[in-house]
Amino acid sequence: MSEHRRQGGRPRGGGPLLGLRVVEIAAMGPVPFSAMVLADLGADVLRVDRVTPASTTLDRDPRHDLLNRSRSSVALDLKHPEAVATLLDLVETADVVLEGFRPGVAERLGFGPDVCLGRNPRLVYGRMTGWGQEGPLAAEAGHDINYLAVSGLLSVLGRAGTPATPPANLLGDFGGGGMLLLVGVLSAVLSARSTGHGQVVDAAMVDGAALLGTFVRGFMADGSWTEARGTNVLDTGAPFYDVFVAADGGEVAIGALEGPFYASLLEVLGIDPAPLPPQRDRAGWTHLRKLIAERIATAPRDHWVERAAGRDACLSPVLGMREAPEHPHHLARGTFVDVNGVTHPAPAPRFSGTPTSAPTGPTPPGSHTYAGLTRWGVPDERVRELIDLGAARDVATTRTKE
Repeated sequence: MSEHRRQGGRPRGGGPLLGLRVVEIAAMGPVPFSAMVLADLGADVLRVDRVTPASTTLDRDPRHDLLNRSRSSVALDLKHPEAVATLLDLVETADVVLEGFRPGVAERLGFGPDVCLGRNPRLVYGRMTGWGQEGPLAAEAGHDINYLAVSGLLSVLGRAGTPATPPANLLGDFGGGGMLLLVGVLSAVLSARSTGHGQVVDAAMVDGAALLGTFVRGFMADGSWTEARGTNVLDTGAPFYDVFVAADGGEVAIGALEGPFYASLLEVLGIDPAPLPPQRDRAGWTHLRKLIAERIATAPRDHWVERAAGRDACLSPVLGMREAPEHPHHLARGTFVDVNGVTHPAPAPRFSGTPTSAPTGPTPPGSHTYAGLTRWGVPDERVRELIDLGAARDVATTRTKE
């Protein structure tokens, strides 16, 4: 039996969230990330994909869409009333619904929170947006960079004298978005189990980005962080917290903030501390940066990594994404796993009493429509009817209406 049939036919085992039932309405970025983590931790997540895949996914190998791993995919046309009726049937036995539409879209399609909570009062309805459900920007388009910009967080990222540097889409989409949605949903699940009442979780990336900047605002309040980008201890302003280029073009990251670690760093680099100004004397940082840069440039990256090993110098190699899985620490911990020939980060965090299962690979949208819907209680004949009507599509069976 193929993997997608096994995955669609029964829930995955293992993990602390075993027994949690989640309906994920397919979206981009933070919603699939949140659903992936829930599935990694043992939840039975049923992803509702489009009948016709989005154009951005048509030419992509499904195995490479890592955010879609470890869960079943059913394809429903949510503009078809019979598909919406089926979605609401699924909602009745779900603990959580996740969606990432702009405000008002789910309501217009007939499965907004009022309708869903009416069918299942214990439901947690998780909503992921950029700007939130209300406010002047709520209906506006945006991306990670926009949410970071308005939150203030983007302003602290980058080097002195340069424009702000967006950190790919990691902070808004996944840190301030997906992780915030996860925390909100799991908190609401705990509440629902103790009170019997579900609720709506309004997770906005702009809110999450602002929240991530809490510690910076604390430092600003006491005067230890300035708004001049790239001049502070943690934003490349300090030469003992930065990245330097070695002789072979490789890079090393240095984070020797505390005095003992800084002293070890100087020993590793062979720099005499006697003539240097105190570590925190900003007037000496330009000279110290020049010394460190020149010394690191005299030898290959791995030379410095080997010299620093076991000496608490807080010096690490900057590993490429392809290189990182082969690092001895990751190999020892199993930080990365191979799934059908593709490297995945392993599920995290780790649990002593309820360990997670190995992830299963992503599959094409609609791979489990028949098996997934019947497993969630939709009668066999009803699934056949939906496929015949064009309200559903199953790529794993011959019962497909193009």
